[in-house]
Amino acid sequence: MKVPASTVADVLAALQREPGRPRLTWYGDGGERIELSGAVLENWVSKTANLLVEEFDAGPRVRILLDLPPHWRTVVWALAVWRVGACVVLPPDAPASPSGVDVVVTDRPDRFGREAPVVAVALPALARTFGAALPAGAIDAAAAVMTYGDVIGWAPPVDQAALALVGAGPDVTHAQLIDRADDATIPDGARTLVSTSGTGSVADRTARTLHDVLRSLRSGGSVVLVDPATSEALASDTPRRDRLVATERVTATSPSR
Repeated sequence: MKVPASTVADVLAALQREPGRPRLTWYGDGGERIELSGAVLENWVSKTANLLVEEFDAGPRVRILLDLPPHWRTVVWALAVWRVGACVVLPPDAPASPSGVDVVVTDRPDRFGREAPVVAVALPALARTFGAALPAGAIDAAAAVMTYGDVIGWAPPVDQAALALVGAGPDVTHAQLIDRADDATIPDGARTLVSTSGTGSVADRTARTLHDVLRSLRSGGSVVLVDPATSEALASDTPRRDRLVATERVTATSPSR
C-alpha cells in the first residue's frame, strides 16, 4: 500500500508498521548479502541522522557531499541527510576539491584535505572501524554511528523548497523527492530488483539508485539492490538472474534502467 507521505520522515515512519519485513537487501561483489528489515533500516538512518545533527548541525541548506559508490550504505546516508532536511551533493567522477560543501562523507578520505569535515565510511558490512589511517580530525563512521541514539533526538523542520539532491541532472528539492517517488510504474508493495549499473557517470547511477529505493519504499514495497559488478554478471547470465529473482521473490524490476 502506498505510503501517505510529504517527507522522507513519513516514509521512514511507515516502515514501523511492519518492522520485521525485509525492506533493503544488498548483493555485493564476492557474494556479500545483507538484509535490512524496516526496523533495522530506520534504526541505521536514525543513528546516522543524529550524528549529522549533533556533529555538524545538519539541516536545511547544509550541503553534504556523498563521495560513495552505489551501495546500501549510500542509501542509509542519503536517507539520513534527507531526514534532517539537508542536501545530498553527488561528486563528479574526476577528483575535485569539495568547495561549497559543509561535510564530506567518503570511503576514500585520503582524497580530501581540510576544506570541510570528513566522515570516513567503511563499506564492508562487518567493519567495526575504517581500518586505515584517517586524516586528522576525520570521523570513523563505523565506530561513531553506533554510539548515537536509536531514535531521532531532534531534527530541524524540513524546508520543502530547499535543495535535497544536486550533482546529477537537474537539482531536486525536498518536495520533488516525494513527487518523483510517487510513480505508478512500481506496483504497490512490490519487491523490486534495482541494478546499480547502467549508463552515465557514477553520480548519475547513484542518483537513479536513490530515487529507485525511495520510490519502492514510498510504494510500501522493498528493494533488492545489486552492486555494479554483480549487475553486469546477471545481465549476461540469465539462469543466475532467474535464481536470484526466485530466491528473493522479486516481483518488479526498476524501470529506470
